[in-house]
Amino acid sequence: MEKLIESRLDEASASYTHVQLAGEPWMHIIKRNQIFRITDLEGNQAVDTLFYHATNIDERYSATDTVQRQGNLYLSAGTVLYSNYGRPMLTIIADTCGQHDTVGGACSAESNTVRYAHEKKFMHSCRDSFLHALAKANNGMTKRDLVPNINFFMNVPVTSQGGLRFEDGVSGKGKYVEMRAEMDVLVLISNCPQLNNPCNAYNPTPVRLTVWDALELIHV
Repeated sequence: MEKLIESRLDEASASYTHVQLAGEPWMHIIKRNQIFRITDLEGNQAVDTLFYHATNIDERYSATDTVQRQGNLYLSAGTVLYSNYGRPMLTIIADTCGQHDTVGGACSAESNTVRYAHEKKFMHSCRDSFLHALAKANNGMTKRDLVPNINFFMNVPVTSQGGLRFEDGVSGKGKYVEMRAEMDVLVLISNCPQLNNPCNAYNPTPVRLTVWDALELIHV
């Protein structure tokens, strides 16, 4: 069940803000107790996201642990994102969209071929964006470190037969999801470039990424 909670934070007090274009990757460290918000600026954009322990990348977001612990395939306000070590990584503390996907995965050359057409194979994809970010970071991470990701704002219903449907988004202009870091985390994002899926009207759009320092929260 989706749960909508609005944030009390003012973007004017944020310590960091960045507008990320569609099709581009982003890596950033969020410190423990900092607040991290992703805003869907134009609506129905998918934000493929992975989280890692900032100093031990062997510990990372686990879709299996997160889904099993909360008994729900979808993420919303109140959801705790767990690591493969069974530890809380982040908690969703505000959400105006209400449903985020855990099972649809990231688009890739292979999925573009299977889902759309052979000639779509070499179109830009989220998996490519992840790999480009890792190559640029040169921090020892490789494709082996890419695990099942979260798709913030994406709508992927599961059928009664256990299949997946990629439906029109449930997000809209200005909707956001906001998380409190429970440990220092490395965030890896691909702001999805997908041009073949009608759920975003074939128009990938920018998102805004915002961080608040923990000390600023006492003034809210």
